[in-house]
Amino acid sequence: MNARPALRQNDYSPVAVPQLGAWSPDLSVSVVIPAHGGQGLELTLAALAAQTYPDHLMEVLVVDDGSDPPIRLPELRPVNTRVVRVRDGWGISNAVNTGVKAADGEIIQRLDADMVACREHIEAMARWHHATDYLVSIGMKKFVDTPPVTPRQVFTARRLDEVFDLAEALPSSTEATIAKTDGLRKSRNPYHVCTGPTFALPREVFHAVGGLDPNVVRGEDTEFSYRLAMYGVVFVPEMEAQAVHLGLPSQHRDRERAVRAVEPYLAHRIPLRRDLRKDRGRRWLVPYVEIVLDVAGAAESVVRRAVAAALDGKLQDVVVTLAGPWSRLDDEHRATLSDPDFELRLMRDLFAHDERVRLIDEAAPTPAPTPFRYRGPVDVPLHRATLERMIESVQKDLAGVLVVDLPDGRTARLERTSALGRALLLTDGGTDDGTDDDDVIGTTHGVRHEPPDRYWPAPPAPEPVTIPAQVTAAEPPEKTLLRRLRSALRPG
Repeated sequence: MNARPALRQNDYSPVAVPQLGAWSPDLSVSVVIPAHGGQGLELTLAALAAQTYPDHLMEVLVVDDGSDPPIRLPELRPVNTRVVRVRDGWGISNAVNTGVKAADGEIIQRLDADMVACREHIEAMARWHHATDYLVSIGMKKFVDTPPVTPRQVFTARRLDEVFDLAEALPSSTEATIAKTDGLRKSRNPYHVCTGPTFALPREVFHAVGGLDPNVVRGEDTEFSYRLAMYGVVFVPEMEAQAVHLGLPSQHRDRERAVRAVEPYLAHRIPLRRDLRKDRGRRWLVPYVEIVLDVAGAAESVVRRAVAAALDGKLQDVVVTLAGPWSRLDDEHRATLSDPDFELRLMRDLFAHDERVRLIDEAAPTPAPTPFRYRGPVDVPLHRATLERMIESVQKDLAGVLVVDLPDGRTARLERTSALGRALLLTDGGTDDGTDDDDVIGTTHGVRHEPPDRYWPAPPAPEPVTIPAQVTAAEPPEKTLLRRLRSALRPG
């Protein structure tokens, strides 16, 4: 079995997973449950105690996020269950991160404290991670009013509909999205449905993207899933991993405030949400495009023109990265005008305090979480429409890289961050066997070559100068203008 098949876009069809109940797992799972107050936790733990996944491969960590009184575990619970107390910070993101730090499992299963999972839930989610190691599995959920049911009844029930009225349950909106996009295989942004209450992923992947952001109070799971997408993962909805959520979602209690509360967090951190970035002139925490220019050996005047063009395009949601040997510059005593690094030092001093320009020695492997990166010759300034048109082009078919072949044989390129991330995953951080990253991206997302005409339109022809009829050949236009100005300024 190929542990890392080169999956196309979000099409996980080539991944073969075992049938439930007909295989022997060997990866350990840590179920991390953030909890404040513990309402519904007894039913959640009772359902986990009845899981088909082997006890010796599963641990449950209930992360007590400042409950008063502190959470105490009920008698009916999985064999390996413990409480982890949050000592610093607060909120769901912080609690999940605290739990994962204390976890021993190779797979992290995130689960809400008011979720009741079917008996096969953990097994169904974990089987995907036995097949390959860059997937995120997403469980299903329905919303129900909490019935008068005991933990023992939940534990002994063979199916969820034995204790919950699923006919009256409110389905999650994500299930409709999953159905419309062929199980997310044809989804343009599959991270949208990975919204929290139950998902699983390799622990290494969780740490690689930095865990959840404790500064995000609302929409933390969507923001985390977006960073996972930029890392290159594939999202898999697991329809067999059913669960019920006790109580209606917050949107049903106060939809208007729920939507408004999440908007600032997503607007600043998910550039693909263009609908949230309509305010002109704004600057955002995560830019839409990183423009990388190699300035080593370039003249300051050339770089200045390139930066000015980059920042003055129709697409303003950008940051410019100037890659050059900045670290060799020091502040030792020197003859300023005869300094061999005069041009480089001049550039540093010119751009050092511009928040939209970054000076680094070498660009990172990917610009994550920024979703796009442009690379091109520093002496070929961007046209005002270049970036806008390049993004419009790649968004049509979600191509991974657009290469524009310039007339002099050089190239300019727009790279999709999720495609770069996928290539790094498939090559263990980079190619060292002569294989070009574009070969990998060509398989997973596609690479296109196009001529420059659309992206660098020819400058318009200068408009002809019309000389007024009263101006004669003996009197040049500038002389006429000067005469008129004197006449207008003459007293009386």
